[in-house]
Amino acid sequence: MAAISFLALIAAVRSGEHLISFPTDTVPALACRPDQAGLIYQAKQRQSDKPLILMGASPESLWPYVEGSAQAWEIWQSIAATYWPGALTLILPASPRLPLAMNPENPTTIGLRIPNSDMARDILNQTGPLATTSINPSGQPPLLTYLEIQQHFPQVFTVSEDSWPPAPEAAIPSTVIKWNGTGWVCLRQGSIPGEKFLQV
Repeated sequence: MAAISFLALIAAVRSGEHLISFPTDTVPALACRPDQAGLIYQAKQRQSDKPLILMGASPESLWPYVEGSAQAWEIWQSIAATYWPGALTLILPASPRLPLAMNPENPTTIGLRIPNSDMARDILNQTGPLATTSINPSGQPPLLTYLEIQQHFPQVFTVSEDSWPPAPEAAIPSTVIKWNGTGWVCLRQGSIPGEKFLQV
């Protein structure tokens, strides 16, 4: 993993030719431009039926990638206002703007998240929304430290080690909830209790 300056990191991912990694409020992210999401699948040897998450710096940057009724929008925006930034991923109906590479086998939905991490949001403010997932070989536990990522993904760019916060003691992912048209289904229990959303 090559450590580069913040500005060089932004330029690298904007080019569409490179993967980057950065810490979040959960586990470190592997990221690239959404239309180049195939780079993530290739690097992780990830199955194409496992969609990626679109991570952004603000709700306004993510909403163009989804579509729904006025009533649904009201619910989605209320949830976002309450839990973002934070460890909650919303799976919502995708708009035509979503690149097929983000969810190759089911481009009708997309996962959205805004991390509660200043560094992550600083990067996303400069790049726009990025295709993301945890950084690890597919099927293996998430890598949590700069040195682990450097060892397993030497081709990935990031900022210098001293810019990273201390590694979390445990790999707790975001809670994932999916909109089913009338309410939420909890697909993955994370740091936010999924049952909070089942009656919304």
